[in-house]
Amino acid sequence: MHLSLLFLAIAALSHGLSTKNDISRCGNPEPSIELLDVSRQLSVQENQVRDFGLYKKATLAVDVYFHTISASIDTLLSDSTLNEQFNVLSQDYEVYGINLNLAGISKTVNATWSRFEDELGMKTHLRNGTYKDLNIYFLDSVGGAYGKCPYPVNTTAESTDFYLDGCSVLATTVPGGAEKPYDLGKTATHEVGHWFGLFHTFDHGCNGGDEVDDTPPQATATYGCPLSKDTCPDHPGEDPIHNYMDYSDDVCLYEFTEGQINRILSFWTLYRS
Repeated sequence: MHLSLLFLAIAALSHGLSTKNDISRCGNPEPSIELLDVSRQLSVQENQVRDFGLYKKATLAVDVYFHTISASIDTLLSDSTLNEQFNVLSQDYEVYGINLNLAGISKTVNATWSRFEDELGMKTHLRNGTYKDLNIYFLDSVGGAYGKCPYPVNTTAESTDFYLDGCSVLATTVPGGAEKPYDLGKTATHEVGHWFGLFHTFDHGCNGGDEVDDTPPQATATYGCPLSKDTCPDHPGEDPIHNYMDYSDDVCLYEFTEGQINRILSFWTLYRS
């Protein structure tokens, strides 16, 4: 293989992989063309609202249901651990006017479901609430990823998309878990960002990024916690390595942008309100 092609192949392979055991930091694919089109239309609307100074700080109230599923009763997450995870998740969002309420916890021993097999059967059986309600499933395995979460879509109650809605998170990424340096609960924050409609900050590289104007474009995902990183030097701003929608170590992640929050509100109005 030509050397340059080899480098491209390696870069493509590593795009979604962490440096730890070759587990993908997130199992979400790049957004579909349809979802990109929607996001770009929303961007135009958001810019018009911003230019006319019509933005008002909005708030959302979202009920959250936690489900811990494991092959053994001994490895189910405890209530105290789940509450620690919820506190991380809640604090990460409430500073932006998004208020989460832990509405319920379920615990299930099922070896098949815990391996992220029969996802539809698991979620059909366990899911609570309406399409406005967030369900998060903590599993022993998430198909070779630390987490995965569908983007919002047009759906109807009792449909397949309705039941598949909700985030799957590797149980060992919760606060105090075994997945160092992803053991502070930020995987859940990242995956819930997808549930709200946010893309990775590096999707489509320097040509578009996450389609949010105030998120600098980024050519590659970030691993570790570098002092700085600029993979799109021809564009303003360094890589948003502290953004929850990048792949940095948990300790490195602590922010969304105003534009991302506006995008969350736009997607919410379009799909979940």
